[in-house]
Amino acid sequence: MKVFFNQLFDYNFYCNKKIIEASTALNVVPQNSIALFSDILNMHHIYNERIAKREPKYTFGQLHEVSTWGDIHYENQRNSFDITSESEDFEKRIDYEDSKGQLLIHTMQDMLFHIINESTHYRALIDMDFKANGLEPLRTNYITYKH
Repeated sequence: MKVFFNQLFDYNFYCNKKIIEASTALNVVPQNSIALFSDILNMHHIYNERIAKREPKYTFGQLHEVSTWGDIHYENQRNSFDITSESEDFEKRIDYEDSKGQLLIHTMQDMLFHIINESTHYRALIDMDFKANGLEPLRTNYITYKH
């Protein structure tokens, strides 16, 4: 399971870095893309913190300046790799409160996969937003990455 998740987080790192680099090179980043990528960063951070049983410093919906994306992304990735490297039981059940205060219980495996799955979803929305704003979409799907 460690190898599987490390491969997925390598993919996540590559794709997010591609978006960060493309956005940094733009004079103006579409506002919706800023919100969507901020959601990726926030969700990744929040789920890492839930797994680690720490209080998150970011919230859902919080916007981040493009200039801060790289540092937040790197920290999220480092924390995820620490989690996967140190874990021996990916079926471990973790209880946490969601953003509405509801108690939930999921396996670590499901929570880690959620990070990857949601990130992929939001990157697709960013591609659509780039295209709608006359920008070149960034091919960030998994099979393209594996080429």
